[in-house]
Amino acid sequence: MTSLLSTITRTLVAAATLSAAAFSVHAQGVTGDVAAGQKKAEMCIGCHGITGYQNSFPEIHKVPMISGQSGAYIVSALNAYKKGDRKHPTMRGIAGSLSEQDMADLAAYYASHADKTAADAPRTASTAAAALIEKGACASCHGANFSKPIDPSYPKLAGQHADYLFFALKAYTVEGNKVVGRSNGIMAGIAKQYSTAEMREIAKYLGSLDSEMKVVSQPRFK
Repeated sequence: MTSLLSTITRTLVAAATLSAAAFSVHAQGVTGDVAAGQKKAEMCIGCHGITGYQNSFPEIHKVPMISGQSGAYIVSALNAYKKGDRKHPTMRGIAGSLSEQDMADLAAYYASHADKTAADAPRTASTAAAALIEKGACASCHGANFSKPIDPSYPKLAGQHADYLFFALKAYTVEGNKVVGRSNGIMAGIAKQYSTAEMREIAKYLGSLDSEMKVVSQPRFK
């Protein structure tokens, strides 16, 4: 049964990749400017520029690291908040005020913080975590080291805060809630295979890996 689910997952992932590739081509029409993005990031640093900062909605978890994240992914995520595919009142309010150029500039700024490359092979997962990751075919999209996604509009996962990864996985399983949840057919199908405990196991492993992402702390918040 597990083998069948993995096969189905890989088939769905292949279809999603075609769609994501189309998005990437479209996104290339707007070129981001790092200097402009730095100025526009004033609206972001109150959460993403504080080491250890936690969000309390809808549950307590660290806000995700976005410095060093893929620029195309940042644009994709902001568009998802703007359209309501990702439900988070604060992020939707922010994203809704942004133009395509604003998003491109912010993405360029945060992507420019990447200053290291994750190892090609991550540390070995526990037997339990390895089985769960294989079940979801996670590496098929996010790369063998979970820092080299097959499409830049997919996120890097390695080293991201484990509690945030757990929160994000759960969000894909939520239905019919106006303020919580994420609409993504592929990720929903994958996340719904897991129990809450299994999601925690996956998030714990991914969060323990070497990361290309970090928090760039702002002096005013130190």
